[in-house]
Amino acid sequence: MTHKQKKTSQRTRSKLEIVLRTDSIGSLEAVTHVLSEIILPETDINIIHSGIGAVSKSDVLLAETGSRLIVGFQVDVLPGVEKALKGHRVEVRLYDVIYTLTADIRVLAESMTPPVSEEQIIGSAKVIAIFKSTRKGIIIGCEVLDGFVAVNERFRIISAMGPAYSGTIQSLHIGTNTVQQATRGQQVGIKISDFNKAKIGDLVESFRPLTQKYRIWEPTGRIVRKRA
Repeated sequence: MTHKQKKTSQRTRSKLEIVLRTDSIGSLEAVTHVLSEIILPETDINIIHSGIGAVSKSDVLLAETGSRLIVGFQVDVLPGVEKALKGHRVEVRLYDVIYTLTADIRVLAESMTPPVSEEQIIGSAKVIAIFKSTRKGIIIGCEVLDGFVAVNERFRIISAMGPAYSGTIQSLHIGTNTVQQATRGQQVGIKISDFNKAKIGDLVESFRPLTQKYRIWEPTGRIVRKRA
């Protein structure tokens, strides 16, 4: 049985845009350097503003223009900042250890992008005959090459130029009998009511979308202290 998986979507790169505050110029250069070395396939980490000293209300406003995240290294926050965070839904993360900072920011950046949608190929067939059904519909006679095709499963028709049609199998027929499933080696008819451009030799591919659970990071509007 066919159980191939393939990625089915393409998307633009995500961005984690942060405001960075450190205790000194040396720390600022070090943190900037280690963050620049975090290379991810789907997400870019950008520092949209940086400075020396404690996190202030102005940093909160600057963070609003990015991912609403302020990263502080060996600094604290000024009075009034905590209240401003809640009002602007900005999160502050404070660190004392650079390794903890980089590991944590990597995790946040990786969560910015949902996983690529995938699907499981459960069967394939070849169009060997075509019968007119309605003005806009046809019945495609297929020989199942691998796996199975079944009622209520998703399928697509792939022509020489690429995918030509996608839908759900409403009914299957072997001879004069209505069936729920056809397996490798069987010849089966698939009725299509809204597409009539299939050709003999086209490939029919049956598939199941795979649902992936993920949790994307969102700012909490509070201070998160990641002290050693």
